[in-house]
This record gives sequence, structure tokens and C-alpha cells, in this order.
Amino acid sequence: MIMDKDTAFFGHPIGLRTLFLTEMWERMSYYGMRALLVLYMTGSLTGFNPGMGLSAMDANAIYGIYVGMVYFMVVPGGWIADNILGHQKAVLLGAIIIALGHFTLAIPIEQTFFLGLILVVLGTGLLKGNISTIVGSLYRDNDQRRDSGYTIFYMSINIGSTLGFLICSYLGEKIGWHYGFGAAGVGMAFGVYQYINYRHLLGDAGLNPNDMLDSRRASLISWTKRSLVLMFIVIGLGLFGLISIDPRVFAENFAYFLTIVAGAYFIYLYGFAGLNSSEKKNLLLLFVLFIGAAAFWSGFDQSASSLSIFARDYTDLSIAGFIIPIGWLQFANPIFVVTFAPIFAGIWAHLGRMNMDPSLPLKFAIGLIFMALSFIVMVYAVKLAMVSAPVGMQWLLITYLLQTWGELALSPIGLSAFSKYSPKKYMGQMFGLWFLASAIGGVLAGLLGGDATVDGLNSVQPIFTFMIQYYVVIAIALIVMAYLFKKKESS
Repeated sequence: MIMDKDTAFFGHPIGLRTLFLTEMWERMSYYGMRALLVLYMTGSLTGFNPGMGLSAMDANAIYGIYVGMVYFMVVPGGWIADNILGHQKAVLLGAIIIALGHFTLAIPIEQTFFLGLILVVLGTGLLKGNISTIVGSLYRDNDQRRDSGYTIFYMSINIGSTLGFLICSYLGEKIGWHYGFGAAGVGMAFGVYQYINYRHLLGDAGLNPNDMLDSRRASLISWTKRSLVLMFIVIGLGLFGLISIDPRVFAENFAYFLTIVAGAYFIYLYGFAGLNSSEKKNLLLLFVLFIGAAAFWSGFDQSASSLSIFARDYTDLSIAGFIIPIGWLQFANPIFVVTFAPIFAGIWAHLGRMNMDPSLPLKFAIGLIFMALSFIVMVYAVKLAMVSAPVGMQWLLITYLLQTWGELALSPIGLSAFSKYSPKKYMGQMFGLWFLASAIGGVLAGLLGGDATVDGLNSVQPIFTFMIQYYVVIAIALIVMAYLFKKKESS
């Protein structure tokens, strides 16, 4: 008996399997390498596993710039896929560039370190948003499986990140930093191999770019080539030291730039993209979710920033006499996701059957409240460490558990919302905007992480207290907006 290809992967289209495995290996490489970044940059210049010897302030700023750039480049990556390559080709090209970036990071030279980061940024820009777009394209507009399909796809992220933390953290911290970076490259190479071999299962989903006149496409290709040449010239000048950059100043200005870009693009779509009234209403909803997501990721990305330094300097990492790698604490998050994702999906489904399913802004508010609770836990852990360090690792594990619950209330719901409510003509670029929220959050995570660690424990507590306050304020604002949206719909 031949299984229907539309239900061959856990009741979903068989093409979801190709995307699941590609995303799994990409996230293995991304999170495995990311767990090492701040530790490597702040590591001593001497010892058995020397690092770069940077200050916590500079290292966190570079980390924030890197995370911000990774997700910012998803916007032009979506544009290139929409108008030139098609989403399938963009994912393939992005995967190859990411693999090259990780292998470049494995070369123990400072210049190749930054070149490797740049390649990972460029490759992720082509892959990350476009692979999520293809997931949505596997389903018809009214297919009720779309939300659960994104939940299954989201599981691949957490399986991959678990592998990355497990393998790359052990090799990087216990054997040598560049072995960890190299392992990330091997993982991404597996992703490239399976995507090439099983890409045909995607069918026409995301295969072709938007329809347009040949002359218009030729003009866009020419403009893109000129932009790429200019970008590589700037990159080359920086790598050869002809352009000097202060990481902290650059990160601050980059945060302002990303915010302006996001705001300008939402204004353009609302006022000048020819959207109808229904599409404009949906766009306002997505803008509200965008604000909540940016705030959420600024705390969530502390896991490889201030929380990683807290784990290294103030946490007892011994289990039965074995000192675990610092990065191993971080795979608590993906394990929690795999454990609790079905529970959250079941809760939403049960509430939906009772006509009590929370609105999208309300679900985002729930996610932010969980994030606030996680930093309340960390404030108590910091107070304890100031009296008697090191503290038990249970404080970080509880923090990651609360952040995971927040993630499950926000991230897969946001992906599904941007797939369902985005204007169809701008689908790739709208997913770019979703990840632009992650970019803003990542830069803020680096800036806040630098402020938190600049003076040891003395500077951690006030920064974490500030984060608690702004999560509560934004959550309350989202609850009010949820009420206003509901009232407007019922009137």
C-alpha cells in the first residue's frame, strides 16, 4: 500500500520531513557554535584552551551584533527568495554558505574567526526565513494542520540544538574551541547532503519566485549584484583592519537601525503596498506580536550571554565528580521544549474546543510573564551567590524551564500567525520581519548582557531587575491590546 504523500510524515506532507531534517542540522550547527562564542571570546589568552581575551563588555557586544545580524539578514534573504531565487534555491545556497562558515571558524586564526561569523550570518539570512516559508507553502490556505505542522517543525529546532549543545560544547570546552566550531560544520554538511537528496519531496512549494516581467527581474538581479559587491568590499576592509569598529558603539547604533528599519517597513506595507482593509487589519495584529517577540528574545538570548558567564563563574557544575561543560546547561531548554510542546499544543486545542482559546496577543503576554518570572528566579540566585558562591545549577535549570514555557506560548504561535496572516505577495519578507524581531532582541541581549557582567555580581542584579519590570509593562500592554482587538471584532 502506497502512503498518501500529503499525510506521509506524521499525518503531514512528506516534504515536511525534508525541511525538518534540514532545520535540525542547521540549528545543531547554530546553537552548538553560539554556546561557545562568549566563552571563547572572554577566555584567557593562556592555558590549555586559550581564548581571545576580550572583556565581557566587548564580547557580549560582538555576540549581540552577531545574533542581530543573523536574523536581520533574513529580511534581504526573504526578498532575494521572493524576487530572484525562489525559496528552495535560497535554502540550498544558504545551507552551503553556513557550512563553509563553520569550517572557517574551525581555523585557529583571529581573522578567520570573524570571516566565519560573517559567512554564517549570510547563509542563515538565506535559509532561516525561507525554510519557514516553505513549511507554510506545503498546506492549502484553509488546511487545519498548519499550526500543528509548525509545532512539529519547531521540534526539529530543539532536537538540533540539543545535539549542538551536547557535541559542540563538550568538544569546544574540553578538547579545544575550534574542534567545537568544526563539529558545527560537520553537522551542517549533513543538512546540506540530505536536503540535496530529498529536496524533490517538496514539489512546487517555494520553488519559484514571484511572477514579474523579465525586464523587471533583470533589473533586480543587477541591483542585487552591485549591492553584494559593495557589501564584500566593506567586509574585506574590516577583515584587513582598514576599518576600526568599537563593538559596544556599533551594537547600540545597530539596535536603533534595526528598530527604524522595522518601523519603516511596517509603515510602508500599511500605507503604500496596496493592501486591502482585511490585510491592513492583519498587519496591525502582526505589528503588535512583533513588539512582544523583540522583547522576549532580548531575555531568552541571555542564555549564551550573561547566564552563560554566571554559569561559568558562580555555578557549581560538578555531577558525581565530573565537571560538565557550561553549554550542557543550555540543552535543558530543548529538552523542556520536547517535553512540554505536546502539553501546550493540547492545552490550546482543548481551550479551542471550549471556545476559550486565548487570542494571539494574550498568548504573547503569557510568554512575557514567564520570562519575567525567570529573571525573578535569577535575582534570587544572584543574591545567594553574593553571599556564598558557587550556587547550585538548579537555579539556572528553573530559569530555563520558565523561559521554555514562555517560548512555547510565543514562538511557534508567532510563526504560525505570520504564515497565516501575512499578505501573500510579501510572505517571504514578512517572515523576514518576524526574524527581525529576533535580531532586535539579539542585539539588546548583547547590550544588556554586557551591562550585567561588566562589574561581576554587583551589576547583574540591577539589570535583571530592570528586565523584570519591562516584561511586566509590555505584558500588560499586550493584555490591553488583546481586549481592544476582541472588542473591535465584536462591535
